[in-house]
Amino acid sequence: MDADPSRQVRVRFVTKLPPPLRAPPATIAVPADLSRMGLSEIVNSLLAAAEPDHKAQPFDFLVDGELVRLPLQQFLLAKGISAERVLDLEYVKVVAPRKQEEPCPHDDWVSAVDGSNPSFILTGCYDGLARLWKDAVVCTQILEGHSDAITSTRFINKGVETDGSLHVVTGSKDRSLRLYKCDPSVSVDYPKRVGAYKILRGHTSSVQSIAVDPSSDLLCSGSWDSTIKLWAIEGSEEDGDVVSLKKRRMNSDSSEPEESQLEGLATITFLGHTQCVTAVTWPEQQTIYSASWDHSVRQWDVQTVKETWNMFCGKALNCLDCGGEGSSLIAAGGSDPVLRVWDPRKPGTLAPVFQFSSHSSWITACKWHPSSWFHLWPLASVDSHKDKVLCADWWKGDSVISGGADSKLCIASGIDIV
Repeated sequence: MDADPSRQVRVRFVTKLPPPLRAPPATIAVPADLSRMGLSEIVNSLLAAAEPDHKAQPFDFLVDGELVRLPLQQFLLAKGISAERVLDLEYVKVVAPRKQEEPCPHDDWVSAVDGSNPSFILTGCYDGLARLWKDAVVCTQILEGHSDAITSTRFINKGVETDGSLHVVTGSKDRSLRLYKCDPSVSVDYPKRVGAYKILRGHTSSVQSIAVDPSSDLLCSGSWDSTIKLWAIEGSEEDGDVVSLKKRRMNSDSSEPEESQLEGLATITFLGHTQCVTAVTWPEQQTIYSASWDHSVRQWDVQTVKETWNMFCGKALNCLDCGGEGSSLIAAGGSDPVLRVWDPRKPGTLAPVFQFSSHSSWITACKWHPSSWFHLWPLASVDSHKDKVLCADWWKGDSVISGGADSKLCIASGIDIV
């Protein structure tokens, strides 16, 4: 198939949208050089012919589940699809944020973000500090203690526990994890500085990723030292995971009271990866997934401490997440522009069930929507940052939050999830 714009492709427009937005299913010939805007014009013309009051709107188009981001002839050539076949073009409403909120400035790169709490956003920064943002507007607390950049942040309890505190954990390039208790009701004109109540040591290199188990009793961490470690969130000196009890002052003011600070050891270490463990996720009580620069995604059984499934994809991986129906699909991105999705339930094959190549460079973060099976795919480009995007998450169902090398937390809100 050459690049001659006079060539035509036979297409059939299909959709899962309701009847007012459902075009006739007839096969028609369209110019081969059309892109999504030209295809949108054709669909709108077909809809207006059936319903004169139809208001034109932009659509996105998918072929075999993948977004068409090139002119048709280039897309077919890139995917090895014959131009002689009748092409089913599925069209969907363009998904885009309706509003870009004011960004929240930081003093250095924003390298970690957690949006699982509807009232607060938790960020980690290369200045070694984590920050708690109330309603994505004001920083109410600064979590201090790390001596190097923070790489991962997580809310341990998504709401507020009976002790009235928000429990969070951070991981850092300083090889440690720290646990904090934050007061969600604090209301001051300046951020309150909070120290960790427990430090978790044991990794011999940078902590890259943290995941909390569904019961919020345990957490795991992946590290540059190629290991995954399991930690008890609570513990006392009698539990065996606490090796020392230290005192530290709450503030530099020597008149302030000292607070107890526990130091904990890992309860389990998972061995198997041969390079940096870049991402871990814990979707089910007994199952952990990990991704690594050794090109593998691995499944681990928490009870037996055994690897139960692994998949090598030929690329160094930077991120992964579980989602889809029953949280059974594994999505991972890495050192190329392709987002790959696997289904571990399918025996006999390690090939991805989906591959999406809408990015133009390597992928640093991927996140399934917490309540939608389908919202992982790149249905929209959120161009909030002026530099590399380092982390991203969903927040409150219809917002995407992200941090980047421009030292900003950005919030894109009003995204329709259908």
